[in-house]
Amino acid sequence: MSGLVPLRADLELVGYHSPQVAAPVRLNTNESPYPPPETWRDDLVGEIERIAFNRYPDREAGELRRAVAESHGVRPEEVFCANGSNEVLQCLLLAFGGPGRRALIFEPTYALHSHIARLSGTEVVAGGRGPDFRVDPDQAERLLADVNPEITFLCSPNNPTGTAERPEVVARVADAAAGLVVVDEAYGQFSRSSAMALRSPERAGLVVVRTFSKTWAMAACRLGYLVADSAVVAGCEAAALPYHLSSFSQAAGVLALRYQREMEARVAAVAEERGRLSAGLADLPVEWWPSDANFILFRPTAREATAVWQGLLDAGVLVRDCSSWDGLGGCLRVTVGTPKENDRFLKALGHCLGDAP
Repeated sequence: MSGLVPLRADLELVGYHSPQVAAPVRLNTNESPYPPPETWRDDLVGEIERIAFNRYPDREAGELRRAVAESHGVRPEEVFCANGSNEVLQCLLLAFGGPGRRALIFEPTYALHSHIARLSGTEVVAGGRGPDFRVDPDQAERLLADVNPEITFLCSPNNPTGTAERPEVVARVADAAAGLVVVDEAYGQFSRSSAMALRSPERAGLVVVRTFSKTWAMAACRLGYLVADSAVVAGCEAAALPYHLSSFSQAAGVLALRYQREMEARVAAVAEERGRLSAGLADLPVEWWPSDANFILFRPTAREATAVWQGLLDAGVLVRDCSSWDGLGGCLRVTVGTPKENDRFLKALGHCLGDAP
């Protein structure tokens, strides 16, 4: 007689997620506040009409890989595309992590780096960050020598702190690591530097991961990619399921790359609002950290963070509560929205903090 099999002892029952709470102003998941251009949507409708839905998608995603490669000045065989950057990370860990292997992270950072690593059976070793939430290169080199990880994750700009790593720090880590160094640049277009410029034959293990969800305003499409040595790409292809990337997502990504100018204009608009939001936070009783991304981490000093989170939600504004995360006690994170949304957030936050005793 068949029966239930016990769940894996190392499997976390609560997966990574951001609470989906109904609110007029949603500033908790770092999405783009602006939709893709109308002409992109019109073009996509035309592409959908040409899709043969009774046929499997292009398994190699050839056209998309060529378009991504052209945008970065690399070869198509140095590009791997998947369902969001999270599946890219999963394929990397399935191919190069696993039982008996280690992944090094620097907390606090993007929770899915450690979560997916554990799902793949990879041991996670955590280093720390300095008071400015940046990686200390000296500490990183010591950890690399002691731990000898197969994969080292750097998130730049770092989520949820917003800080980008200096290029010289990324270079030192890449030069000191014997294994892969994966630089997660989900918010890379908002930063002034990219690890793309550090790739070289001498740094064959340097991997840069990007997503279409943020600056390309395509979170609903679930599309991400990496740029790396062709051997890394081949490993990810071996770990990916057949036909894992839909024809719809491939068509959407190819079309998006034809709208580089519009994407850059959106990045500039969000960066300008980020500056205005930072100035508004500076006038309130909060501690906040400069950001190179499309969000800002802050800590209320006049009232408990969870009470502020609830007060904002009561006012129709949803932000991310990070106060229970390691190294982020009392912190909240707000996504940069439209000018109207940012005004509403600042007004609601001022009201919440003004009510504090």
